[in-house]
Amino acid sequence: MIKAIRQVLARTPILAFNQVYRDRWVARQAAGIAAGSRVLDLGAGSCPYRALFSHCEYRTQDFVGLQGHQLRYGGYGQIDFVCDAAAVPAADGSFDTILCTEMLEHVPDPPAIIHECARLLRPGGRLLLTAPLGSGIHQAPHHYYGGFTPYWYQCFLGQAGFTDIMVEPNAGSFKFFSQESLRFLSLTKPFGSLPIIVSLLWLPFWLFLLPVLGGVLPLVSHCLDRYDRDCQFTVGYHVTAVRTKETI
Repeated sequence: MIKAIRQVLARTPILAFNQVYRDRWVARQAAGIAAGSRVLDLGAGSCPYRALFSHCEYRTQDFVGLQGHQLRYGGYGQIDFVCDAAAVPAADGSFDTILCTEMLEHVPDPPAIIHECARLLRPGGRLLLTAPLGSGIHQAPHHYYGGFTPYWYQCFLGQAGFTDIMVEPNAGSFKFFSQESLRFLSLTKPFGSLPIIVSLLWLPFWLFLLPVLGGVLPLVSHCLDRYDRDCQFTVGYHVTAVRTKETI
């Protein structure tokens, strides 16, 4: 398990803290799942978490409609169910755990996915879910929603028959500000997408801002993030929920 965790983290860009934190969260969840459990990775894409579930009966689903450059590792992994995530060809209660990471914003009807998870999970089964609160457009044209709040999870997971709903912010607002600071430097890098004349004029200002936005602000944000209790600008949430034992 430790080796598998290292393999996942080693392939993650160090500045993408939200991805780093998400990978660590999934690794912790996977480590707590009993050997032999039936696990479905919904919207698995490149299957970056396959190694973490090597002790389980791991299955994957995806609609396989994206281009290689839109996927984390440049292509799809081994997909068992090539289908709509809202209509997986598996019997009711087929799985003990369902993992669904950063997928809800890419489907036209997110509540339908939640209800499908409830159908596929056995009574008492667990849903492991992550999605952004806010993000730029990605994996176009299959990006339909800007993000999901804790109130969305409480509402729609509850309606689908889930209990013990736990919603944790990926990080605080200061981490978010740090990410956007680095994004600003990246998007305004001279001689990148900017015209040559603009780049020449902008270059001294960009170099002046580089140590502040690329070093000081991220460091300060990292130190201050622990004091952010509201996390109103977190990049996303990590969610766990339990399928009720009662009939939906």
